[in-house]
Amino acid sequence: MEGLVQLAYLAVQSVHVDEDELQAARRRALLLLASGGDPRRELRLDSRAVEALAADLDSPERRAQLRAALEGLQANAAALLADDDLAWRTAACALLAEELGE
Repeated sequence: MEGLVQLAYLAVQSVHVDEDELQAARRRALLLLASGGDPRRELRLDSRAVEALAADLDSPERRAQLRAALEGLQANAAALLADDDLAWRTAACALLAEELGE
């Protein structure tokens, strides 16, 4: 599941959600986590908090934006899978960018 969550996280960065709306939905989801005991326990895709956040932010436009972003990731992954040298240099660039805070 971790790999899927990481891909979805990358893709959802391209989805427009008003910051105030996002923060309010996150707070409601965190309250659901807290009401169930430990708010830092491992998340599951079928948990009440995840399902509530998904429902709060759901719209056809956002789903379309997410799909388009995932399709872009798929195309980029295919390009990296086709060229091991490009993939390795791209990974090195990502590591360096992370170190530089970019």
